[in-house]
Amino acid sequence: MPLIRTLQVLIKLLPSILALRKDRKKWISQEEKEIDSQQFRKNARKVLDTFISLGPVYIKLGQWLSSRADILPQPYLEELSKLQDSVPGAPFDQVKPIIEKDLGPIDKKFDEIDPNYISGASLGQVYRGSISGQQIVIKVKRPGIEKVVAEDLKVLKKILPLALRFVDKNLRYSAKAMLSQFIETIHEEMDYTNESVNLKKIKENMEKNDKIVVPSVYDDYSSKNVLTMEYLPGIKVTNVEALDEKGIDRTKLVIDVHKVFFTMLLRYSTFHADPHPGNISVTDDGKLILYDYGMVGKLDNDTRLRLIRLYLALVEKDPPRTVNAMNDLGMLTPDFNRSVIEKGIELTVRAMHGKKPEQMEVDSLMELANKTMSKFPFVLPKNLALYMRMASIIEGIYKTHKVDFKFVKVVKEILEEESLIKDAYIEELKYSFNRFAKSIDATISIAPELKKFLDDNRSLQVLNSKPKSNILLSGSILSAAIFVGSAVLYTSNESAGIAGMIGSLVVMSIFAIFGKR
Repeated sequence: MPLIRTLQVLIKLLPSILALRKDRKKWISQEEKEIDSQQFRKNARKVLDTFISLGPVYIKLGQWLSSRADILPQPYLEELSKLQDSVPGAPFDQVKPIIEKDLGPIDKKFDEIDPNYISGASLGQVYRGSISGQQIVIKVKRPGIEKVVAEDLKVLKKILPLALRFVDKNLRYSAKAMLSQFIETIHEEMDYTNESVNLKKIKENMEKNDKIVVPSVYDDYSSKNVLTMEYLPGIKVTNVEALDEKGIDRTKLVIDVHKVFFTMLLRYSTFHADPHPGNISVTDDGKLILYDYGMVGKLDNDTRLRLIRLYLALVEKDPPRTVNAMNDLGMLTPDFNRSVIEKGIELTVRAMHGKKPEQMEVDSLMELANKTMSKFPFVLPKNLALYMRMASIIEGIYKTHKVDFKFVKVVKEILEEESLIKDAYIEELKYSFNRFAKSIDATISIAPELKKFLDDNRSLQVLNSKPKSNILLSGSILSAAIFVGSAVLYTSNESAGIAGMIGSLVVMSIFAIFGKR
């Protein structure tokens, strides 16, 4: 069976891999005359259809790839971003044993459960029910999904080395790291206790935010395979007609979506990483309801602060600081061309702060950025990739509504409302000081070589023994002694060490003046 499945996957994926190889080569070469956008999208749609036909693991893989600009050309990203987690559900008589094994008899635990699922996902499916008169939803793991995932992950590991032979060398390292991150993520999503923790954390963080509603978890009715939550109905966030009928201000709605998700990201470090339209609804009074907390990103505090620095630099129209923050985040390769990157950022900042650019300009900029990323074998950290996925899906929601919206203005409001600007400036000062400290460390590292040079020079001066040279030599020796001593002192007292180094230069200057007389 594993061999048959491997052959089946390989036969279905190989045409897509070959098409991607050809398209990616054209995309990176930036030869516009060679790029047939319609053909690119046709090939991308074939990839999407292939992932759907191969089942749950490949649907998840397609979702994961939809934000990987370091791997896929822009048309592929746009097509795969349409891949929502929607799969026909298994019959309830196959689901019922899973619930009862973990929670006990349904008729004793619940008032009722409607056997007709309301949502079918690749890893689980969702049902309506009630407990003590309270309306609930029950998310149940798809029957036999562990075995399906385990077998398909084995297949992926087998075919990846073969598939990588058909792609350029720069892509191989990224692809291997991406698969490792993907496997880690899918295992996390299959344990609903993780999702429960994620949901509760975001609910706690956003409790005082009046723009969002997060469902409550029923802990006594939840397990690794079952997650029972409060039922919160609403209008799908992209259902323009229904929103207009309810009189929802869609400009404000788009702003609120950005404020909610970027507040999660920049203030609390834990953010919902799968905000596709099926996971966001809107209440009658315009509040956002978030569903499905299986894919959640968690940033460490240093990364969070670097992102704040990045956005503040964009708000303040400062390309060099923007590039510094991008570099600190690991978004740029070690050999990146700073002047080229800064110029690109400058154009971007100008567009973000000026008049709304035409769609052609936006597409051109996205393509340029995408092609630049595709040229280098850099690897995005897992949660930075999730952040990019979150941001790109939210952008799709904005495009659906076609309202007047300025991202920079909203980001500035978030930074001000959440009192994050002070944190960003503190981080900038730390960054500047660290750069200064590294330059001092580099100076200290040459102290032994400087001493050796002065010792050698002293021998030469003695041989030539001229009075004026002796004065200069004495000054050199004294200055070197002060410098070396200050270098040692720097490790325990930075201020005194730096003062001593400056003093050594002053001493050398005085002796040089007298040596000329």
